[in-house]
Amino acid sequence: MVSFDHRDPGTDESVWTTALEARDLPSADLDVDRVIVVAAHPDDESLGAAGLLAGATARGIRVEIMIVTDGEGSHPDSPTHSPATLGLVRRREAAAAVQALGVAHAPRFLGLPDGGTDAHRDDIAAALHERLDDAGDDRVLVLSPWCGDGHRDHRVVGEVVEEVCARRGVRSRAFPIWLWHWGSPGDVPWDRAERVALDDAARDAKARALRAHESQLSALSAALGDEPMIHARMHAHFRRGEEVFFAPEPAAASVGREYFDDMYARHEDPWGFDSRWYEERKRAVLLAALPRRAYRSTLEAGCSTGALTAQLADRSDRVLAVDLAPAALDRARTRLAGRENVEFRLATLPAAWPKGVFELVVLSEVAYYWAGADLDRGLAAAAASLSVDGHLVACHWRHPVAEYPRTGDEVHDALAARPDLVRLARHEEQDFVLEVYAHLGARSVAAESGLVP
Repeated sequence: MVSFDHRDPGTDESVWTTALEARDLPSADLDVDRVIVVAAHPDDESLGAAGLLAGATARGIRVEIMIVTDGEGSHPDSPTHSPATLGLVRRREAAAAVQALGVAHAPRFLGLPDGGTDAHRDDIAAALHERLDDAGDDRVLVLSPWCGDGHRDHRVVGEVVEEVCARRGVRSRAFPIWLWHWGSPGDVPWDRAERVALDDAARDAKARALRAHESQLSALSAALGDEPMIHARMHAHFRRGEEVFFAPEPAAASVGREYFDDMYARHEDPWGFDSRWYEERKRAVLLAALPRRAYRSTLEAGCSTGALTAQLADRSDRVLAVDLAPAALDRARTRLAGRENVEFRLATLPAAWPKGVFELVVLSEVAYYWAGADLDRGLAAAAASLSVDGHLVACHWRHPVAEYPRTGDEVHDALAARPDLVRLARHEEQDFVLEVYAHLGARSVAAESGLVP
């Protein structure tokens, strides 16, 4: 984390003028239907993106602004303004700034604690998911402060936005604010930078929006502790004729067939499915967690060499076992030779998700291989594959693995966030987590058995 003091003189704007003139940055793609801004504090949206927002509004693009905190901690030593009072002032300023940009919709304030966003990541993510759900089929661009800006709240909000957008396949861009103050051209990720040129109307609208944030640009009083947060040298960075945005870092790719082909070429049993007590016991826990004695149809995603497949076949009329590695399927077919109720299929998931409806879907040690939006696609496909009375069982290793783009906990956090599923059971150990999900309204084992109403 960068350490800086807003009272320092900071980097002179002439340094940035020279650096920006020396680079032919691509223009940001603004061919969208809706722009959603997630600001950490009132004034973030005005400082970092007001010109873009004014231009978008002028072209008829819907703009929505969500402000995570009230910015009540901007003057912690103020003798004249309590945090509660300052929070109310900053809300009024943000509303006035948004009006100055011509935005039709008033900003939404989440009211989370200034400086305490790290403890409210789920709340921020849920609010953004709600906005994206409302957007429907609109082409959406989500803007937020840059993760590397040197401010804790900017980092947290930026990370949440990038994660949610990556999971949902939505385009996002980040705007720096404090970078211009503490940084130098060497601190900028130029390979991911884009620019938005501001016409005279956009620059004028941005200037009006900035003036609305008087509590930040001017002293609250002459008393010590009431000094401006944004002094004249800092303010100069936001009077440019352009704004700069950063694309997210390229997401890690889902683990592909080459990795598995190599593992099976070098090892007969790469993960010890047949040799380790840990694996044998984990399969027993998974089978014990199944809410029903038997299932009509089962889909096993990532069946590997068929150790679990064989036991699922004992409790299913029909099993479709899918894997992307030919060597794994060859070994699984050998193991289950003669089992007519098992079909093996070579396919890469989640892209080639099997058609059909299944009473049981099993995701065992597979979903942490899915990076970026693949995880959401895979979980959505799994949920869509469930019969009305079906069960989805997920079981994953909890420790990080360098080659895997996600941890098991991240997979299960994503499952828990799905509004179309309800959790029926959870078994958690230090090494793995196992959960059973079903459609909303599903009944417990005791209820299905008639033991309770």
